[in-house]
Amino acid sequence: MTKGVLLPRATSPFSSSTITHWRTTKPSVPFMHNRCIIATQPPVPCFLHDFSKVLSRTTCSSSRRTNSNSLSHPSRVSLAKAVSINTNISNYCTHSAEEFCSSKRRSRGPVMAAKKAAEGVAQEDGKYKHTVDLPKTTFGMRANSSQREPELQKIWDENQVLKNIADKNTGGNFILHDGPPYANGDLHIGHALNKILKDIINRYKLLQNYKVHFVPGWDCHGLPIELKVLQSLDQEARNNLTPLKLRAKATKFAKETVKNQMSSFKRYGVWADWSNPYLTLDPEYEAAQIEVFGEMVLKGYIYRGRKPVHWSPSSQTALAEAELEYPEGHVSRSIYAVFRVVSAPLVPNDLLHEFPNLCIAVWTTTPWTIPANAAVAINPKLEYAVVEVESLDECASSSGENRKKKFGNILKDEKIPCLIVASELVSRLEAKWGVKLVIKRRVLGSDLENYRYIHPVDNRECPVVVGGDYITTETGTGLVHTAPGHGQEDYVTGQKYGLPILSPVDEHGIFTEEAGQFSGLDVLGEGNTAVVKYLDENLSLILEESYEHKYPYDWRTKKPTIFRATEQWFASVEGFRDAAMGAIGHVKWVPAQGENRISAMTSNRSDWCISRQRTWGVPIPVFYHLQSREPLMNKETINHVKSIIAQKGSDAWWYMTVEDLLPTKYRDRAAEYEKGTDTMDVWFDSGSSWASVLRKRDCLSFPADLYLEGTDQHRGWFQSSLLTSVATTGKAPYSSVITHGFVLDEKGLKMSKSLGNVVDPRSVIEGGKNQKESPAYGADVLRLWVSSVDYTGDVMIGSQILRQMSEIYRKLRGSLRYLLANLHDWKADYTVSYHQLPRIDKHALYQLENVVKTIQGNYENYQFFKIFQILQRFVIVDLSNFYFDVAKDRLYVGGSTSYTRRSCQTVLAAHLLSIVRLIAPILPHLSEDVWQNLPFQYTTEYGSVAKYVFEAKWPALNEKWLDIPVEEIEFWGKILEVLSLSLYIYI
Repeated sequence: MTKGVLLPRATSPFSSSTITHWRTTKPSVPFMHNRCIIATQPPVPCFLHDFSKVLSRTTCSSSRRTNSNSLSHPSRVSLAKAVSINTNISNYCTHSAEEFCSSKRRSRGPVMAAKKAAEGVAQEDGKYKHTVDLPKTTFGMRANSSQREPELQKIWDENQVLKNIADKNTGGNFILHDGPPYANGDLHIGHALNKILKDIINRYKLLQNYKVHFVPGWDCHGLPIELKVLQSLDQEARNNLTPLKLRAKATKFAKETVKNQMSSFKRYGVWADWSNPYLTLDPEYEAAQIEVFGEMVLKGYIYRGRKPVHWSPSSQTALAEAELEYPEGHVSRSIYAVFRVVSAPLVPNDLLHEFPNLCIAVWTTTPWTIPANAAVAINPKLEYAVVEVESLDECASSSGENRKKKFGNILKDEKIPCLIVASELVSRLEAKWGVKLVIKRRVLGSDLENYRYIHPVDNRECPVVVGGDYITTETGTGLVHTAPGHGQEDYVTGQKYGLPILSPVDEHGIFTEEAGQFSGLDVLGEGNTAVVKYLDENLSLILEESYEHKYPYDWRTKKPTIFRATEQWFASVEGFRDAAMGAIGHVKWVPAQGENRISAMTSNRSDWCISRQRTWGVPIPVFYHLQSREPLMNKETINHVKSIIAQKGSDAWWYMTVEDLLPTKYRDRAAEYEKGTDTMDVWFDSGSSWASVLRKRDCLSFPADLYLEGTDQHRGWFQSSLLTSVATTGKAPYSSVITHGFVLDEKGLKMSKSLGNVVDPRSVIEGGKNQKESPAYGADVLRLWVSSVDYTGDVMIGSQILRQMSEIYRKLRGSLRYLLANLHDWKADYTVSYHQLPRIDKHALYQLENVVKTIQGNYENYQFFKIFQILQRFVIVDLSNFYFDVAKDRLYVGGSTSYTRRSCQTVLAAHLLSIVRLIAPILPHLSEDVWQNLPFQYTTEYGSVAKYVFEAKWPALNEKWLDIPVEEIEFWGKILEVLSLSLYIYI
């Protein structure tokens, strides 16, 4: 760079020296010193002299019009620097162009002042004050978010800003129904992402004149809270814990947690009806839930049956699919076992005549279910082979004796039986077993139906049956060990053949006496080992090996589950599946692939197990006959229980007698019945919120306009809400559904305390213990991060990302401060009419209007990350680096009331009033802070003064600003390109 040339900063409308200077009450040198030429000045390119003349033109003659979709001028390098070179642009101030041709005149004042100051010569106080209009504002450059954000939130609360705006808005209702988080602990960064996304949408709808009513909710029942209570008690206290005492403690814990979580949500800047949230433990909510359950009962969708369900031994309760997780790295003990064939159907050429020593080979990853075996299932379309085990690979056998693979004793026997396996798997089994398998006969699977074999444990005869498409040749032998009491597909096959439903396992996952010699053993531990050992000792085991696969775990206790047949209450999804699939197609899904996800889950879903063997929850309102065990549950009994719960809450089910809980019609027979002890699945609780909240509150409506939750809720709240709503009303409870991904660390890893990569939203806002490493960024920086990510996939956050967000926030705040400071003497009466504006100002308004229009479209499509990108480029780069920079002459030395200054202020006022509303949904604290520091009043189109930014509504579309010739856009594009190139070459 040429020595002596001082170029302005391109990253901010102010340099640090400038900011310090205009804070001074009595400046001794002009503000222009930051941009003046200190020593030598490079030759001004000829095109800039022509550019100066062009700027003075105020009208355009071309009749060709522009395409309003053009957002901004092409990218360029350091435009502020380029523009600063040319200081003789006549249209920027009240002085003539000739007066500014001399760099000496331009720089003399500040240079001489600086020289005198260096020589210690006293200067006349305020000597240049009357010649310069310096920026003035009370709006600080530092956000001071720890203090200022709570102050603004207090102003909103005390003045009931949300309620007043929503009540005054004249548009229709907008209902975003809140999915209830569990009230069982502190909030994490995923909660922050979720609630802030909701708040951005609600605040935007408020600006769009909608009546927004956002009722926050909490899920207060279920095992998560019950476990928290139990963990807080010692063993003696647990032993003395009655159901009512447990429920009282759970209620207290849940309400305290709700209070803490609510405080955190408020600190995020989330607007909601915090005084009237919905809690699933509220009596009116529970009563509405009972009503939904009753409607499903009366329509025949609820039934009781004994069938296998996901069972958690660690929680001693049944679980729904949504309560499971499938962690990586689970390893099961899989086995290849053989069952001896003893009879065949009366058909010619049956296999037993040809192969009297014949066995069926099966494979399973749950050896503990072998005692409950009732059949072996085959695929009727597959080809099977009778194979002879001819030789043994000694090397493979000996090398396999380790913890991952162990060969059974049957392979060491002199008379190894012939085996039936799928033909396609012969070569694969040879390699795995270390043997030579010679095919002796081939048969279709359908020919094997009704063969019978001896059960390997209790010597029962069991049949070979036809299974379904779940029998493949991907793994195993092509023949499936079938235990109807321990598997859903097994159960379905068993129902078809009338097989016994054996499940010799108790609620703790321990073998019962029905399991004979294995009684008392843990099925997932010693019991599993004992079964494998027994099979091997009785020459029924070919191979045992470790098998890594996905296996269901209890998402609360983080321990493995089992399939166990028990008496449970179910919702027959099959009864309304088609209606549910049809309803899915009428919903708008964002992103679009969400429809495919929930469609697949709904179409393949089995009946919903809705009963839980826990105390803390809403009771299933059923009475059982003491002798016959027949359930009593009809319209009268359900309605009577509902009315009691509406008044007294669900605790009444535990402290009231059967006689009091039964309607008058049945009280004389109360002694013949007892109350059921099962509670409802918590997904039924939250899945009934559309009925308990949307249909019960006057300010809300059904269906909701929008549901917004994490992508895991396709099998959770989205689905349970869909099923209960379709079953009772025939339609989905939502018109649109948005899903977001999970939050990962900066490396894309899942957050965990063990890795030390957890980002606590509270620490982001208030700062950590070490303020240097974890500074307090405030809620708006956290919200800015939310707007910056494409939430439709997994998103990342960390210290480096937060620093970047903080820097962008700082620059945005600086740009808004520049606008405020240069409008300190502005009044709406000073507005220069559009046709009188210079071409540069018209182009600036054209850019602004394009930005407003584009950002509005992105809000409507919920694409907030695009808004973030546009704002960052437009406000921080385009405005700050170009327009703000070239405007300084007009603003500071153009004359307080001059046309050039007023025309520039007209544009600045338009930008300030628009930008502050564009960012308001995302950065409400910053926008409100700006609004409270406005040096002038803003009057709405209805004639009222907007005291708060959200009272100002969304900027109205100004088509006139978009209506400029194409040549004008092209001209400014070329000017900016040339300026960039000129400076680049010069430097």
